[in-house]
Parts: sequence; structure tokens; C-alpha cells
Amino acid sequence: MSTSTAVGSLTVRALDPLQDAELLHGWLTHPKASYWMMQDSRLEDVERAYMEVAADEHQEALLGLRDGEPAFLMERYDPVHRELVGLYEPEPGDVGMHFLVPATDTPVPGFTRAVITAVMTHLFADPRTARVVVEPDVGNKAVHALNEAVGFVPEREIQKPEKKALLSFCTREQFERAMSV
Repeated sequence: MSTSTAVGSLTVRALDPLQDAELLHGWLTHPKASYWMMQDSRLEDVERAYMEVAADEHQEALLGLRDGEPAFLMERYDPVHRELVGLYEPEPGDVGMHFLVPATDTPVPGFTRAVITAVMTHLFADPRTARVVVEPDVGNKAVHALNEAVGFVPEREIQKPEKKALLSFCTREQFERAMSV
């Protein structure tokens, strides 16, 4: 993926659980990342968590780059096997997604919107992806607004083991319609 945006060129590369762990540890333990529920994680915990992701055929983690520099985290998962097992009826072509834009002292207006757009573009670049599924915390109003901006429609609240989540979907057509506005 390489997307030119008003905030720079956004690309992704495979995350290296050992090489990238220190960077991720700083991002995931920051108070702004509280919805990731890794606030008290040690560096080894982050390494272990992403080594498990790397070894799992049903999920992957990607490091997002802005003009070649690490700038965001993207996770893709198969909701048939991870995160939402037994919590909804998956359809063929469903793909689950998480993303994190780390806290910064120098925020760039429009950056987070550009990131979620690039993430969705990346997911729909795979012709097998028919619909993207997300399950943000019901209290994360900022991400709900971002999700809506790229075409997600909330379906219902679900109770996951770690949180009450807002199950939402975005089809390829909904994403394309949101991008044409």
C-alpha cells in the first residue's frame, strides 16, 4: 500500500515483533492508547503479544509509515477465527481491523482521518475483502466518528470479554460512497 495524502505518503510494512517492540511499547502504554488495554505492559509483553500475532495465520500486524517514518499501527484479523468468534454471524469476505495513531506533541490536522482512509484502502485492495468489521469500545466516541466518516454503520452493542463494543460494518460500496463525498 502506498497512498499519497495531504499529510504525506502513507505506506505499511510487516511489523517485526522484536525490532519494533520498543516503538510499539511507547505507543501502546501511552494514556491516549487506553482503549488498547496495554497500559501496564512491559516491553516483553508487547514483544510476546506481537510474536503471537506474527505466528497466527488468522491475523497480522503492520507498521504504518508516513513519508517513510513509523506513524501508525494497523492490525487485520479474520473475524471467523479471532476477536469476534461467536459474537456475530460472519459473512464471506469479512475482515476485522484495528488501527492506532500514537500520541504526539506535534499533531497534524487530518492525519488520523488520512490513516483510517489509507487502512481501509489497503484492506479493500484485496479483492477478497467484501466488508470490514470493527468492534471499538462503546465509549470511544472519537473512533466512532472516524468510522462513520469512512462509511461504517453501527449494528449493535456486543459484550466482549474485555469490553462492551460497538459492532460496526463497512462494505466496499459504503466505503466508496463515503470517499466520493
